[in-house]
Amino acid sequence: MLQNSTMEELEQRIGYVFRDKQLLRQALTHSSFTNEQRINKAQDYERLEFLGDAVLELVSSEYLFQQYPRVPEGELTKRRASVVCEPSLAFCARDIDLGKYMRLGKGEEATGGRKRDSIIADVMEAVIGAIYLDGGMEPARKHIMKYILSDLEDKQLFFDSKSNLQELIQGKLKKEFSYILIEESGPEHDKTFLVEVRMEGECLGKGTGRTKKAAEQQAAYAALLLLREKGYVFKKY
Repeated sequence: MLQNSTMEELEQRIGYVFRDKQLLRQALTHSSFTNEQRINKAQDYERLEFLGDAVLELVSSEYLFQQYPRVPEGELTKRRASVVCEPSLAFCARDIDLGKYMRLGKGEEATGGRKRDSIIADVMEAVIGAIYLDGGMEPARKHIMKYILSDLEDKQLFFDSKSNLQELIQGKLKKEFSYILIEESGPEHDKTFLVEVRMEGECLGKGTGRTKKAAEQQAAYAALLLLREKGYVFKKY
């Protein structure tokens, strides 16, 4: 059961107090929980996620349209897609520790659902939908601007880290690099991978993640930060 005190903690974290607490409770409820508790499926987050996705797309589209007046439609579409994609939303959700507050079924909990990108990204959108229903567009816009569209350049660097690193090393530096799996630990359903990115034998960065792809992304981001400190210039958002 999600206690009122726990919801109040999340409200303080995100800076929005719900008039209708049931909306927040629903936004945090996965279908595995409703199935196990034999609750009406309409009480899980999926409908709110649908609404939040639309609100997020509108707000992010408006922001990019105003922020980049000379960027053509095709590029704006690409930038919006990177902002609202699953890894991006999961990254933002972890900033507010959203996974801590979710209601999951025992099976989903046991298989690492609380850390799964697909679930916490969906909950991020559901919370946006809940805020929109509870308070209207302006509170929802404020939430999106604060937790998704803030520090967009650094976030974009993280989201596109692998492609940016490849462009910099192979395209500009004309060197070769590779990702090396250093360690794999944890049970089969909840593994952690440690990866290094190396350029001609030199370690540029390390990263961990629940998948090799996620660990490589973290390692690429660390490598880009190191190369930026050394004065290398690469594509910015």
